[in-house]
Amino acid sequence: MNPFSFLFNTFLYRPMLNILIWLYGLIGNFGVAIIILTLVLKAILHPINRKSIESQKVMAEIQPKMKAIQKKYKNNQQKQAEELVKLYQQEKFNPFFSTILLFIQIPILFALFYVVRNGMDINQLSAELYSFVKLPSAIYPYLFNFNGLKLDLSQPNIPLAALTALAQFWQVKTATPPPPPSDNSDGKENTMAEVSVMMQKQMIFFMPILTFIILFRAPSALGLYWILTTLISVFEQKVLLNKQKIK
Repeated sequence: MNPFSFLFNTFLYRPMLNILIWLYGLIGNFGVAIIILTLVLKAILHPINRKSIESQKVMAEIQPKMKAIQKKYKNNQQKQAEELVKLYQQEKFNPFFSTILLFIQIPILFALFYVVRNGMDINQLSAELYSFVKLPSAIYPYLFNFNGLKLDLSQPNIPLAALTALAQFWQVKTATPPPPPSDNSDGKENTMAEVSVMMQKQMIFFMPILTFIILFRAPSALGLYWILTTLISVFEQKVLLNKQKIK
């Protein structure tokens, strides 16, 4: 086993699998176990998510200063970059922090995919469970199953994938700061702020489309995790930004 696989299995896949199976044995509902696991993961990631939201707010606030620096040093790209770095340091702003959060989420999504795929197979579970986690006799992968109306979390679900993509669109759109005032008097656009805003605009549409493509064929347990994570992130964002406005 290579080092990456070892770290992935030791710190993501096996802990998540064992928590999920332990919750399933305790509750008896696979969907509710996924929801609780999602809440646990969100609680662990809350400090990083909070920092990302604060970073987005700072980005919106310092855009006028960034624009002024770009205009002042429009003919000296090196000096412009130096001054922007100084501004970022003064404001404690990391322009790549939201991207860092995304890259943290990706291994979690992969781990959850394997957890759901392998968590249905009792034969595979026996080798992966910790000694204190009881192996269930069977696993029924439903969030609900009532009078023929059911959501099988081991199978893809297109409506849930579409709802998750819409939630992703809402989350990215609300998290995107407004663009800086346009100033083309020098005859050309300066780079850093405009490129950042352009990338954010593209992400508004790219992320929902990517979300739907991934969830279109993935187990709907992944979609349940994803939509809950997205909605909680929007809630966190609104709460944190409202607190800062009150201050």
